[in-house]
This record gives sequence, C-alpha cells and structure tokens, in this order.
Amino acid sequence: MTSEEVFQVPELDHAERLDAYLAELLEEVSRTKIKGWCKEGAVLVNGSARKGSFLLQGGESLALTVPDEAPVDSVRAENIPLEIIFEDDDLVLINKPAGMVVHPGAGIYSGTLVNALAYHFEQLATRGGELRPGIVHRLDKGTTGLILVAKNDFSHKNLQEQWQAHTVTKLYQTLVWGSPDPERGDIETHIGRHPRLRYMMTAQAEGGRHALSRYKLVERWTEASKINVHILTGRTHQVRVHLAHIGHPVVGDALYGRNRHRNLAKEFEAMPDHPMLHAAMLRFKHPRSGEELTFKQAPPEAFAACAAALSKWPF
Repeated sequence: MTSEEVFQVPELDHAERLDAYLAELLEEVSRTKIKGWCKEGAVLVNGSARKGSFLLQGGESLALTVPDEAPVDSVRAENIPLEIIFEDDDLVLINKPAGMVVHPGAGIYSGTLVNALAYHFEQLATRGGELRPGIVHRLDKGTTGLILVAKNDFSHKNLQEQWQAHTVTKLYQTLVWGSPDPERGDIETHIGRHPRLRYMMTAQAEGGRHALSRYKLVERWTEASKINVHILTGRTHQVRVHLAHIGHPVVGDALYGRNRHRNLAKEFEAMPDHPMLHAAMLRFKHPRSGEELTFKQAPPEAFAACAAALSKWPF
C-alpha cells in the first residue's frame, strides 16, 4: 500500500533544493528520510522523478508517493531522557525539548515523547489509543516547554474535558519579527488546512475551526520583539499561524515565515533552526482533587541566546 500527497509549490524568491523545501514543508519527517524518498523516485516534480538536489523555481506541482510503513500496534520503549517537572499518581508534566515529536505518526515510530514515556512509566492512560498513551494535548516538533500527560483513563478523560471546555490556561513566550501594533490585542480567525499545501494551516480557511489568541508585547528591539501569547482555543499550529497572519512570524519559523526567514538568515548569523516558541505556563484543575494547579517553565538556553542576539541586532 502507498499514500500520496499532491501540492503546488508557491512563488519562490529564489531557487530551492527539492529536499530542503520538503524538509521545511514536512516538519516532522527527517531530511534523511526525504532524501531517501527522492533517491527511490518517490517524489515527482511536474510528473518526473527528481533527485533531492533538483532546484525548484516556484510554481511546480509536487507528487509525493511513499510506501506505507509496516503498521505498528504498540510503542517501543526507548531510554530517552525526560525532564519531569511534576508527577503524582494521576499525571506527569514534562518540559519538552525542541526537535522531539510528541507521538508516532507520518512514518515516525521512534524517538518520540511517547517512546520515552513507555520506558519511564509503567502505567499510562489508554484512552488516546495504542500510539498515543497518556497524550492529552500536543506541541509542535520545534516547540519547547510544558506538556501534560495522563497516567490513567480517569485523568485523561477529565483533562480532555477541561481542554474541550477551554478552561485550561496556556501561555506561550515567543520571539517574532517586527513589533505588533497595537502592543496587545486579540487575533481571531478560522484555522484549517491550506487548500494546496497539505502540511500547512491557514488563518482564513473556508470551513476552518474558530481560533482565538491574545497577545501582549513584552520587549521591543529594532528588528524583532518578544511577546506572550495566551491561546483561548487549541488549533494546530495556532500561535505560528496567527502571528504570521498579522505580519509577525515567529523567528526561526521557516514554514510560516518562509520569505522573512530566508531573507534575514543571510544577515542574522544567530538564526535558529526551529521556531522560537515556548510553552511557558499551564494552569488547570487537578483531575482528582479539583485543586487549581499552575506551572511555569523558563525558556531554554537557545531561546535566551536568540533573544540576546536580537536585542543587539543589527549592530
């Protein structure tokens, strides 16, 4: 069996390698795997198989046809270190690093948070399915910070109900290009799949799901700024999509800030290789006691280093 994705390459500022373009588009697939697909003839450009080094000019039609990997019905436990912020009999709170995928999928069955959880914990909630044990919510591969995991089905059900009722407070810290005006406000749109680029979301999707984000400027520099974003809904890529929508894409976001990212990367030597987006605060009610819990986590060193570089740039 195979699966196929067809999408159109938008207008490009300059020629881009096929494998590099796909690596940015398919965020959770490794560049090594993409190069293998190109080598095997699984990637067609305007109907012809092309190597990863092929240069895209913009406007091409891409067809990606890859064999479905052997299905897995269980998660392999892997001894991957985890930074545990809090743990009791019902839940565990993890500080997720950049580069870690939350759960298996899209041909990724190792190196995920779930693989690590399977090794470190004997019991996890099963309501999420065999490949998502304990997972209540998710963070993008490049996003760092707080992620909550349920140890049993009672807690999983209760926490998911809190998420669905929008009673959980989720605050992100992020670095963006430019400075929003006004300095605080709401971004309200309908987020859904991009009509042509399957792996992207768009803020103006016909039939998309309602999405509301509330932002506040924290610090302003010459070319960028630090802001806090409180999401009142939880949609795929919501913070990144909304900030790009108002003209201030997240620093390091090559998917939603493609042109700004590419152009400034030539000048800003400290350009990060993933979005500078950090899940900094999580407030919810304990599923069993009902006690309101608030957890905060400072951004990682890479975030602080990027902020420091931006505060002094351009020199």
